[in-house]
Amino acid sequence: MEPLTNLAECTPDELEAAVAAIGAPRFHARQIYRWIHRRGVDRFEDMTDLPRDLRAELGARFRVETPRIAADATSSDGTRKLALALADGRQIEAVFIPDTPSMTFCISTQVGCAMACDFCLTGKMGLVRNLTAGEIVGQVRVLAKATGLLGEPFNIVLMGMGEPLHNYDATMQAIRMLHEPDGLALSPKRITLSTVGIVPALERLAAEPLMPNLAVSLHATTEEMRTRLVPPNKRYSLHDILDVCRRFPVRHRSRITFEYVMLDGVNDTPEDAKRLVTLLDGIKAKVNLIPLNPAPGIPYERPSDDRVDRFAGILADRGLTVMVRKSRGRDIRAACGQLIVEGGTKKSAAQVMANLIR
Repeated sequence: MEPLTNLAECTPDELEAAVAAIGAPRFHARQIYRWIHRRGVDRFEDMTDLPRDLRAELGARFRVETPRIAADATSSDGTRKLALALADGRQIEAVFIPDTPSMTFCISTQVGCAMACDFCLTGKMGLVRNLTAGEIVGQVRVLAKATGLLGEPFNIVLMGMGEPLHNYDATMQAIRMLHEPDGLALSPKRITLSTVGIVPALERLAAEPLMPNLAVSLHATTEEMRTRLVPPNKRYSLHDILDVCRRFPVRHRSRITFEYVMLDGVNDTPEDAKRLVTLLDGIKAKVNLIPLNPAPGIPYERPSDDRVDRFAGILADRGLTVMVRKSRGRDIRAACGQLIVEGGTKKSAAQVMANLIR
């Protein structure tokens, strides 16, 4: 038997076509979309404003897949990390960060990651596979239900496992699905996409009609150091990434966020700070400094608060907007760079880099 079509992957137009194909009025598609995405319901029998016979027909022909909570841990600071099991048995991690000042969901776009950043545990996994648009959106539904935020405002950061622009089509489809009026109706201003900087994909993103906030993971101020820390820099250089950022269409009163993980004695010197100011000249930029979240397997240490403050002060004195990210969820490995699950067939960065978006 052919597998049942998963309606959680469908756009409203695709749902209309699926409903029409079984002889039902097309307007029911909007009702189904609302049940799945706005109310977090995945059982057709619970969609009570649909005719009973239609619910039975839907159950016979379709399915709604939602990631299942496999583990749930809460930090002493209120951060909550969910390990989510997918239909094929793979697992990903998603994080709820309360009071930031808005409620924020940190969402994954891949199982693992091919970028192999030297300070990130997820990069140690290699890439297992891309997530589908439905699996990306499904994480939001699960977190919203688990935290009681269905129907309430929240933000999304695509900063979990994976490189969003390495899974470009599914990531952008997920953003469009989240924006649908019959779904969560989430404004793109509430979504931030974090990338190491895949230049062709950044150029595609610049032409998107529905554009999230952009955060670029920089982490170094010289080509040599960035290549050491972020291997894709061999292909997409710091110079080329910043050139795209200078031309990127930034919304009025918005800025591109440049993320900078600070590693003790590696990239945290006053000279690095001064170079960073020069690199960002001419870009509507703000800098998010992220003191390293140490973990076994990461060969670096967290810099002292004094070193972080000195670095931030140099940026601020030269006119840059700078923030120092407060670590959240470190005691449950939910902080930036600490997401990892074991198992699965891995693809190394070397295997995947040749197939990055051209």
